[in-house]
Amino acid sequence: MNTPATRPGLRSRLVSLVRSPLRLTARGRTLVICAVPFAALVAVAALAPLPMSLAQPGLTANVLGDNKSKPVITVSGADGRAVSRKDGGKLLMTTIAATPPDATVRLPQVLSSWFRTDRAVMPSEAVYPEGDTTEEVEKHNQDEMRQSQQAAVKAALGQLHRSSRDVRVSLRLADVGGPSAGLLFSLGVIDKIDGDGSGGGLTGGRTIAGTGTIKADGTVGPVGGVPLKTKAAKRDGASVFLVPKAECADAEAELPKGLRLVPVTDLDGALDALKALKSGGRVPAC
Repeated sequence: MNTPATRPGLRSRLVSLVRSPLRLTARGRTLVICAVPFAALVAVAALAPLPMSLAQPGLTANVLGDNKSKPVITVSGADGRAVSRKDGGKLLMTTIAATPPDATVRLPQVLSSWFRTDRAVMPSEAVYPEGDTTEEVEKHNQDEMRQSQQAAVKAALGQLHRSSRDVRVSLRLADVGGPSAGLLFSLGVIDKIDGDGSGGGLTGGRTIAGTGTIKADGTVGPVGGVPLKTKAAKRDGASVFLVPKAECADAEAELPKGLRLVPVTDLDGALDALKALKSGGRVPAC
C-alpha cells in the first residue's frame, strides 16, 4: 500500500514545502536585522533635540490704550493739541511667540506643527543668533525695541513738522521686544498729537493692526512672521492689517477671512491709506 510519502511526485512537493519555510525564515531574518537599526534611528530621531524653533501667533497690544494699567504712549508739551478720542478705534501692534533659544524641540513637535496653518517651523539660527542664551536674546530684543521707539518718535514728529524740544513722547510696552512695532508706534504718536488733522482719530473707529519696522525718515521695512501676525490680528478683532509691501505675498498666502491687507512702504503712505479708509477713498491693496 502506497502512502503519500512514498510517491515520488508527492515527495518532491513535500520537500518543497519543507524548504520554503526555511527560505522565508532566512528572508525574514534579514529583514529583522535591517529593521533593528532603522527602528533605532527612528527612535533616536524622535527623541533627539533638533536645531529648530516653533512659532505661533503672539500677543497684540493697542498702542492707543494701556498696557499693564499704564498708557503705551504718553505725550506732553504738545501745546494742547494732544487729545483723548473715544471712538472705539484701536491700533494693534502684533507679535509672534517663538520657543526660546534654549528650548528642546523634538521631531514629534516639528511634525505636529508642520501641517498647521497657525504654527511655523523655522531653523533656530533664523530666529536667534547662534550661541545666544535666553538672557542675551532678551537684552538684544529690548535694545532693538528701544531703537525702534526712538526712530518711531522721530518719524512721527518729522511727519508733523514738530520738534522733540516742543513735544515729549514716552513709549512704554512691557514684555515685548524687537523692532517690528515701529510703524504702529509712529501712527500712535501721530494719533495722540494730531489725529487725522481734522479733530478725529486715524482709525475711524476701526480696529487696525499691522507690523513693520520704521526708520527716522519714515521708511517702513519688512519684519518676518507676517502670516502668524495676521492670525493674531484677526483673533483680536482687527479688520484691517497694514503690511510692508515687500511682504504682501507672505501675508496673502494664509490670510484669515475678513482681514483686509493694506500695503505700505512709508509712514506718509500709511497715513494716506488710513484717511482713505475713513473717507471711502481709494485704498492700496496687495
